[in-house]
Amino acid sequence: MRIGQNPVKAIEQIAPPARVTVVVISYIPFLAGYYAQSLEVLKLCLGSLHANTEGEYDLLVFDNGSCTEARDYLEGEQAAGRIQYLFLAERNLGKSAAWNMAFAAAPGEWVAYADSDVYFYPGWLPVSLAALQAFPKAGMVTAMPMLTPEKYSTATLDWAQKARGAKLERGQLLPWEDFWRHARSLGDSEGDARPFYEENPAVRLSHKGMSYLVGSAHFQFMAPKAVLIQALPLPAERPMGRVRLLDEKINSLGYLRLSTPEWHVQHLGNTIPNPGDLLGEASSLSVSPSKRSRRLWGWKPLRKLLQWLYDRIFNILYRN
Repeated sequence: MRIGQNPVKAIEQIAPPARVTVVVISYIPFLAGYYAQSLEVLKLCLGSLHANTEGEYDLLVFDNGSCTEARDYLEGEQAAGRIQYLFLAERNLGKSAAWNMAFAAAPGEWVAYADSDVYFYPGWLPVSLAALQAFPKAGMVTAMPMLTPEKYSTATLDWAQKARGAKLERGQLLPWEDFWRHARSLGDSEGDARPFYEENPAVRLSHKGMSYLVGSAHFQFMAPKAVLIQALPLPAERPMGRVRLLDEKINSLGYLRLSTPEWHVQHLGNTIPNPGDLLGEASSLSVSPSKRSRRLWGWKPLRKLLQWLYDRIFNILYRN
C-alpha cells in the first residue's frame, strides 16, 4: 500500500542531458604484467578529458569487468560528479558488446568515443564537432592525423569525386614523424611500420576551405549517435571482436570517415608516457622514472631474468 504521494511528482521539469556524450570503455583485469600501469593511464585519460574539454558534455564509462582497484576509482569519480553514467559489467563482454550497449545508452546527439588509453588536448571537442558539421554525410572523425587503408573509406572517396568544389590529393601528405609517433604507441616496430607507410599514400580531402585526411580510427572518434545506431549491433564473439567491422559498416552506409591534420588527441598505450612524449605538455607530468631507475631496469641481465620470469608466470596463469 502506498502512503502519501511521491514528492518527485511535484517536479515539473528536469535538466536535459548534454548534446555530447563522451564514452570511454575500460578493462583492467589486474594490476600486473601488461596491465601494471593501466590504472594510472586511465586516470591520465580521464584527467586530460576533464582538464581539456571545452563546452558541455556528459561522461559515460563502461567498465568491462575490471579489478576492484579500477572499479573503486571509477565509483569515486562518479561520486565526485566527474562521471555522469557508469556501467559496471560483472565480466568482460568484449569491446563490440560494450559498444552496442554504451552507444545505444548514450543520451547525447553526438557521441565522442575513446579507449581508456587516449590523451585529450585542449580544443579536441570543438575541432571534432566542426568537422562533423562541415560535411552533411560525415560519419566518423578522429581528432588526430591517421593513415588508414582506403578500402575502409570508399564512401568518402566517392562523395569527394561527386561533390562540387571538393578536391582529393594523394601522396606523402602525412610526415613520417607523425605516423611513427602513433605506430610506436601501438607496439609496432619501425621495420613493420615503414613498409605500410611507404605503400599507403595519404589522401587529403579539401572542401570549402577545410582540409582533412581521409580515414579515421576506432580507438578514438566522434560521430552522430544516429549514424552509430544504424551500424549497431556489432557481433561480439571474442573480447576484442571484429572491431574493424564498425569502420566497415560506417563506410558501407555511405558516411564519410575523416581525421584532422593536427594532433588533438594521442594514443598512450599501456604505459605512462615519459616527458616529451606528450605534445607540449611534458612539463605537467611528474611520472618519469629517475635516471638511476632507468639504468637499473635497462641492465640487460636483469631484464633477461625478468622477461623469463614474466613468461613463466604468463604460461602458468593462461596456458596451463
